[in-house]
Amino acid sequence: MAAHRKPRQRSLGGNTARTAATLAMAGAATATGFDGTGHAEPNLTPAQVEAKVNQLYQEAEAATEKYNGAKEKTEATERRLGSLRDQAARRTQRLNEEREALGSIAASQYRSNGLDPALQLALSDDPDQYLRGAAFAERAGDRQAGAVTRVRKQLREIEQLRGAARLELTSLRSQQAQLQRHKKTVTGKLGAARRLLSRLSAEERARFGTGGAGTDPASRDATGARDSLAAPGSATAAAPNSRAAAAVSYAFSKLGSPYVWGATGPDSFDCSGLVQAAYRSAGLSLPRTTYTQINAGRRVSRSELLPGDLVFFYSGITHVGIYIGNGRMIHAPNPSAPVRLAPLDEMPFAGAARVV
Repeated sequence: MAAHRKPRQRSLGGNTARTAATLAMAGAATATGFDGTGHAEPNLTPAQVEAKVNQLYQEAEAATEKYNGAKEKTEATERRLGSLRDQAARRTQRLNEEREALGSIAASQYRSNGLDPALQLALSDDPDQYLRGAAFAERAGDRQAGAVTRVRKQLREIEQLRGAARLELTSLRSQQAQLQRHKKTVTGKLGAARRLLSRLSAEERARFGTGGAGTDPASRDATGARDSLAAPGSATAAAPNSRAAAAVSYAFSKLGSPYVWGATGPDSFDCSGLVQAAYRSAGLSLPRTTYTQINAGRRVSRSELLPGDLVFFYSGITHVGIYIGNGRMIHAPNPSAPVRLAPLDEMPFAGAARVV
């Protein structure tokens, strides 16, 4: 009889060893990915780190504008839903008043031996039942016909309002889910940028935060710029009108304010939030996002720019600033830099709009 042999264990040699090593390296890469997506970053030079961080900030800003747009739609939907509910409540109050009037008629009829079917339906707690049997209202006598008709009208209007509210609520839930997706994207990008910046020395991070967004000396020192240019002077004088001048003056007053994504002031801003706040201070309501702000006024060419014009950057229209003259703007750059002066050449120019 053949002997039972113990299976021979194969050594991790050749292709097997290489496969195991590859899997181990893949696992390590997954565990150390800076953005949580399973990609390990090699040792980067400070310049490469800065370039990657700038890219992440640009992507985060694009996601921020989508978040701002979704937030604006969500808030508008919440207002419409609240209005519909208020209208339904008012109509319900009127319905109750009409039913009270019908109740008096019903009591009188009951005492005189009988309750008209139309009144029974009108006083029902089931609006659907009433609407299905509304034809019976035609049997009502002259005394109660008007009251029954008004109740029927109130019931129909209430049901229409409730139907509209249900649609708005469905839309609101969809927008809230979209809002959370955009928020997750923004926080993910900013988190990745923070982890990359942590690789730099304190001196390198300071240089990136004060000089990474431009070569304009004023843009490298927001505090100094605010001290030396606290009065916008020639910028407001050259503005085409008083509202543009007021917006420019507001932007100057906010130099040095921190960038916070989704913020519209008064103490912190994102790029479109600063623009919206500046013109709000001048008495003009602008849309919330960069891609809607560019359509809020008349398009102007770069050669036509005047102080107060909105200047937009990148092909996706994901960044905006307020032009102040001499090829410069005031903008809220990113989380590593406060509101500051910067040259237009700092980013790819995409267009401009004059909103007043």
